[in-house]
Amino acid sequence: MVMNLYKTALAFFFAMLTFSSVSQNVKLKGKAHSSHIGKAINLLAFSDLITYTQTYEGVDTVDAEGYFEINLQIDHTQPVMLQIDNLVGKLYIQPNFVYGITFPAKDPNKDVRGGGIEDVLIGVISSDTTELNTLIIDYNKLFDKMFEGVESEFLNRNRIYNKLDTLQLIASWRYKNNKNNYFKTYVEYSIAESNSGVSRRKALLAESYINNKPIQHNHFEYMVFFNAFFKGYLEAYSSTKRNENIHHLINSVTQYKDIDAFVKEDPLMANDTLRELVIIKNLWDYCFDPKAEYDKVLQLIEQVAGTTKNKEHKKILNNILQITYNLYVGQPAPVFEAADKTGKTISLANYKGRYVYLNFFSTKNIGSLKEMPKIADLFKKYGDKVAFVSICTDDSIKTYKDYLKMNPKYTWPILFNNSAAKGSTAYDLYKLKGLPAFFFINQFGTLAQSPATAPTQGFEYKLKALFKPKKKDTKIGIR
Repeated sequence: MVMNLYKTALAFFFAMLTFSSVSQNVKLKGKAHSSHIGKAINLLAFSDLITYTQTYEGVDTVDAEGYFEINLQIDHTQPVMLQIDNLVGKLYIQPNFVYGITFPAKDPNKDVRGGGIEDVLIGVISSDTTELNTLIIDYNKLFDKMFEGVESEFLNRNRIYNKLDTLQLIASWRYKNNKNNYFKTYVEYSIAESNSGVSRRKALLAESYINNKPIQHNHFEYMVFFNAFFKGYLEAYSSTKRNENIHHLINSVTQYKDIDAFVKEDPLMANDTLRELVIIKNLWDYCFDPKAEYDKVLQLIEQVAGTTKNKEHKKILNNILQITYNLYVGQPAPVFEAADKTGKTISLANYKGRYVYLNFFSTKNIGSLKEMPKIADLFKKYGDKVAFVSICTDDSIKTYKDYLKMNPKYTWPILFNNSAAKGSTAYDLYKLKGLPAFFFINQFGTLAQSPATAPTQGFEYKLKALFKPKKKDTKIGIR
């Protein structure tokens, strides 16, 4: 990211609108280099910061004058990526802001082989020195200055530690009046990650950055440090125990409760939430470790998914399972058959060429029933553009039919999860571990969101972005 004032007039305009509160939560109004005219610009975010699963949050086409606009709904500060072709730039966004940004041309001096991703610097236009991106740029300059010229001299670890400690003192003084909590944590855990990268003592890092510190699942820099600090934790901790071996617990015992009890003996793991997150992170890593039996690791992940009460952990585990079962974004949506109330067989293939919003519910599950009126509202608004399909997973077809009789206004296809072949029902094919569950399938039959946002969590906002009308004679990015 770089402060790049394209034109004086443009900069002035953006400075007037950037970082003000708006009802639609976040608006990105930008101008791309003329080489990008007519191209799609995609907005991506991270669904979680263990698997780093990315989700597409919006898209626009760069217009004839280079302008674009993307809107999205968020509930916490986070980094997002803007992508044109193989060029990707990073930007930090906060709820209730309008951002004025610029997207640069491809650097002709960079040789990215094989169509790989090339990082670019997003321009953020603002005169507000307290804005998050501006603060991050300032801190990164401070960091660079602290280590300027070190490549030409030998630095032992102690000298690096001293520089990092000095950086922390300077940053504390420089930003003492800063009230942006995300930025405070950014500085703290950027330094923590640097300390971890140069192998500072684990006990010191734990005392400074783990013990009695809040767990920040959605803070990018916190989680970068967390992932580095706890990488290989189960293996390392197991090596200190004579009477137990982590590979035995995974490959032979295969019970999450036993691994939880094993790890709980470590004083650092007294916090239940931290302990569970550390185990999840290590199980994810074991998915790629040949010493661990893959199917046994998967069983453990399913056990944690079935017992955890933490919504952030559920999201991470769902992403792991979606990836494991090839149900991640871009994969073909599993084609199922289910029956309507008359017994007629309906296939997902019937909706070929259309967007499909698929949900699974049960008449016994209160949470999934609360979503049904919201789906009815979406069906009224978007039924001509999206096929809404609901699958009832009740054991009894009677309760399914009784539910439809009690709700005659629900007129979109609501089907019953059944199949003659065991393991081939819609519920089985989508590897569900709980309800409600949602999937959004694009017109090409591939998963566009997996799992998808629930209606009560703002799915309509994504539909608005997807089907927003294009106004004639309006410059996208300027109002």
